[in-house]
Amino acid sequence: MRYKDTWDLDAVFPGGSNSLQLKEKINSLYKQVEEFGNKLTQLEKTKDTTQLQQIIKMDEQISKGLGQAQTFITMIQSAFMDDEHASVVQGDITSLFVAFQKEKIRLKKLFAEWPEEAWQALLKREEFSSISFRLEEMRTEANRYLEPEVEAIIAEMNKDGISAWSELYDKIVSIMTIPFTDKDGNTTELSVGQAMNRMYADPNPEVREQLFVEWEKEWSHYGPVFAHALNHLAGSRLTLQKIAKREHHLEEPLEINRMEEATLKAMWSAIEAKKEPFYRYLNRKAALFGMENLGWQDVDAPVTIGDVEPMTFTYEEACEFILTHFKTFGDQLTSFTEYALTNRWVEAEDRPNKRPGGYCASLPEFKESRIFMTFTGSASDVSTLAHELGHAFHSYVMRDLDFYNQSYAMNVAETASTFAELIIQNATIDAAQSDEEKISLLVAKLETATAMFLNIHARFLFEDAFYRERRKGIVSESRLNDLMEEAQRKAYGNQLSSYHPRFWSSKLHFFIESVPFYNFPYTFGYLFSLSLYAAFQENPEGFEEKYIALLRDTGSMKVEDLAAKHLQVDMRDEAFWTKGIDLMIADVEEFLHLTEAYLKK
Repeated sequence: MRYKDTWDLDAVFPGGSNSLQLKEKINSLYKQVEEFGNKLTQLEKTKDTTQLQQIIKMDEQISKGLGQAQTFITMIQSAFMDDEHASVVQGDITSLFVAFQKEKIRLKKLFAEWPEEAWQALLKREEFSSISFRLEEMRTEANRYLEPEVEAIIAEMNKDGISAWSELYDKIVSIMTIPFTDKDGNTTELSVGQAMNRMYADPNPEVREQLFVEWEKEWSHYGPVFAHALNHLAGSRLTLQKIAKREHHLEEPLEINRMEEATLKAMWSAIEAKKEPFYRYLNRKAALFGMENLGWQDVDAPVTIGDVEPMTFTYEEACEFILTHFKTFGDQLTSFTEYALTNRWVEAEDRPNKRPGGYCASLPEFKESRIFMTFTGSASDVSTLAHELGHAFHSYVMRDLDFYNQSYAMNVAETASTFAELIIQNATIDAAQSDEEKISLLVAKLETATAMFLNIHARFLFEDAFYRERRKGIVSESRLNDLMEEAQRKAYGNQLSSYHPRFWSSKLHFFIESVPFYNFPYTFGYLFSLSLYAAFQENPEGFEEKYIALLRDTGSMKVEDLAAKHLQVDMRDEAFWTKGIDLMIADVEEFLHLTEAYLKK
């Protein structure tokens, strides 16, 4: 097999969670953090620019080492959920991170104390001008902090507060299983990840329904625990936001994504105004299935017409498929992907004991990334693999930049990943050999669109409503279910026959400690990538270089400025978002036209 579907973990740290090298790395980082603190003490007294340069270099070294260790233990926890020692190591890394953050807060506070005139002069110096955006950002962040001693206490408490609630979620999911009984009466216990993939992608509606019923039962069984965890994770976050003088729960996610509220409002407003064609798409899909309306578990199901079977791939075939179509875009993306797949950057094996979902994480000391997913052979899995490779390519093209300029926000991160998906989806549709095949491929593409415009909108509406109520007190499990279903009904325009009220517990994103509102950045990135892809189609010659130039700027400016510089557009204008939505509406209309002849009479 040319492309193995498992990671080479020993290439990072040999020995798994018990790696001696990993232990030595963590111990070494503790010493470096202590030295970093001592250097800061000197800098606080002198404000010497030479010392500041040294501090920034040390910041880079520690951050890379910490990132390397964190990604590795996350890889272990994702791929081997029964590895108990990994949780111990994660605790050590969390403590190290907290210790480092204490010192980073001191550095930011020092920036804030720098006299304005002297600060502006510093930013103009050659050694600092290239990272001035991030330095200014850190200086602004300092205004959110209390005294270093108080922040240190808060950081320590977070280990047993917001961090602990997030880790508890992972622990519970690791022991959950979903029973599935096949047509012969044989029952298998599926992991959450395996069950989810099959529940949404299996062509048999009876299989999907059976899994959805068992899925709801299992999440209901643990419902009280998940409700407790979510309430206290959110409560911790709201307390931290109050300490940081934030007046609204959206302030933090907007700052994290380096975007304005006006941009977010323009995006959702444009989507709300353009949802009707996507409702028609869902209803047409239901008609093709012989259903009056789709159930929740049917929304992403494949459509098979005539003799066309749902596309299936081996992992090897998926890799070759992606490479073939990446070649239609550019040489750099293709050669990078070949290298990543050949060198086992991807964990994709379909087996028990893996966490659900997928992600791409950085190994900054290697200037590499690693991808996690469970590959079951569906066209959707091929898109997921392309999506995560898009993330990895984004980091790769920035690898030679100043370290401070390599940190990009989630919304633009999703731009690169979704762009990679679009390359695959559009190339396959163009190559379709029949109307039946084209319909199947359009469904796969529109699955992404409905997720971005409907599913993720529901997540946003739920989370917004939840935080509004959580400010007033604990939100009960039943109320969480109500809020989720209300959000789904609104987002989907009451077009479905059933909903998923426990989606708030089954979706990991609501329990991620570091990123509140892990939803709207996906839609942002999707629509932004549509605009980029449209520009590529209009003028493909030399576009890869322009695309890479945009990606390289993502860590050093706000998104509104990024769009203005590279696309000459205003993201605060609803019209910008409408153009991207209209591209997908064109696909809806083609789907409706092609399927007209296949409606069941």
